[in-house]
Amino acid sequence: SGFVAMGFAHFDVSRAIRELESLFEGQWENGMLPHIIFHSKKQEGYFPGPSYWESKKVQAAPRHVETSGITQPPVHGFILERILNLHRDNQEVKDFVKGFYPKILKLHRYFYEYRDPNREGLAFIFHPWASGRDNSPLWDNLVKTIPIKPGDIPPYKRYDNLKADPSERPSDKDYDIYVYLMELGKRHQYNGKIIAKESPFLVQDTLFNAMLIRSNDALINIGSTLGIDTKEVEEWNSQSKKAFDTKLWVASLETYAPYDLQNDRHIDLKEIGAFTALYAGIPSQERALRLKNYIESLVDRPEGFRVMPSFDPDHEIFNPRKYWKGPIWPQMNWLVYQGLDRYGFKGTANQVKSDFMDLVDNLGFYEYFDPRKSVADQLDHGYGGDHFSWTAAVVLDFIATS
Repeated sequence: SGFVAMGFAHFDVSRAIRELESLFEGQWENGMLPHIIFHSKKQEGYFPGPSYWESKKVQAAPRHVETSGITQPPVHGFILERILNLHRDNQEVKDFVKGFYPKILKLHRYFYEYRDPNREGLAFIFHPWASGRDNSPLWDNLVKTIPIKPGDIPPYKRYDNLKADPSERPSDKDYDIYVYLMELGKRHQYNGKIIAKESPFLVQDTLFNAMLIRSNDALINIGSTLGIDTKEVEEWNSQSKKAFDTKLWVASLETYAPYDLQNDRHIDLKEIGAFTALYAGIPSQERALRLKNYIESLVDRPEGFRVMPSFDPDHEIFNPRKYWKGPIWPQMNWLVYQGLDRYGFKGTANQVKSDFMDLVDNLGFYEYFDPRKSVADQLDHGYGGDHFSWTAAVVLDFIATS
């Protein structure tokens, strides 16, 4: 919804506003923003639907609408900032932004209160879906350590692999783990403080925290423009940026990596979430240069890659067709572009943009794309869902800012 709102803001700002307002109708009293709001009770052909999540049994959840019980990377702060910057002379937009600001502030406060047990300034996730990168290889070894005994998960029926090529979707084994972790969350009424003590999946993720930090920056910028006190956000962000840069940097990889809190170790794999730290302004210029150089090395490879694949193409797990194990994702490339541009790496940023625009021009508005030039140039469509909204939103924003 955040990226959709950004797309609408370029030609119908009232629709962009409604998109955000509709999403935040599902915000819980404690500030948590669910990743799905079920505006219809009829959810045939979708799992997990509202009857599975049982949000109305949770005291903090809204009564007027049913929701999921997990959240996803908090992009809404910088999306709100982008809408304001596109319509700085529109008083109605300014009034909306000022009125909406406290909702995003409440969401961020939730992360620091409920998802940061060690008060480090880094929020944890307890489900792969909350990362925004469902079946990333990042989670493979961790989920293998989660034992599932008979009776641990209820019977369920998948529908996602009926609507897209099953070979491109997460496996049934992956889904069993997803359901197990949802059951754990449901058992504890999605209370982050309790979940932190029990969940075998407890990760300080790169993308998630980079988005929180960048959205904190946005709240500070909005506050400066509209006369809102931002002292609380500034304190959060000062700690978060330092913790991210110190704790999540892995020198041997020359990049950032998520941290597994339960096993007290980095998940030391190279993947796209690390590079969104550029957009959040986290790395020093020297570290930023290392990240940029890696991105450029992908373009120069003999086999030829469009930038940027979602996972390390040198790793044995890399799969350029399968969801988060290798393909190019529109919203991720938008984030990488913004980060490169922020650090002044204009040429590399434009390469990311042009590669993505070429894919959409040749293969359509699909959910994700094959990063191999030799393969993608022979295809007539992308992967996953067609007519995909965030693909359209990214294209609109790239066109408008080119």
